[in-house]
Amino acid sequence: MAAAGPGGGLGSEAGKAPAAQRIDPAREKLTPAQLHFMRQVELAQWQKTLPQRRGRNILTGLSIGALVVAIYGYTFYSVAQERFLDDLEDKAKAARVKALETTAPKPQ
Repeated sequence: MAAAGPGGGLGSEAGKAPAAQRIDPAREKLTPAQLHFMRQVELAQWQKTLPQRRGRNILTGLSIGALVVAIYGYTFYSVAQERFLDDLEDKAKAARVKALETTAPKPQ
């Protein structure tokens, strides 16, 4: 059983573990064995979350790709629907015909 002290039970100061403290390797003088152990723990944590992160990255990539394809397709669709250039071309053709009629000599 845990001894009940003045703080009472498991949440007392005596029950806190110093292993949960954050350590700055640049400030603290750590041995090579401690640095190696820290790297191993970080690598293990990284590998533990890798599948979840990979799935999220794939989903994000596919979402961005779908958005790009949708914008690209909509752009082509909307440009294909525009008729203002056709109207301008018809007006230009009519102006050329009219200009040729006025500058061409009339047969007598």
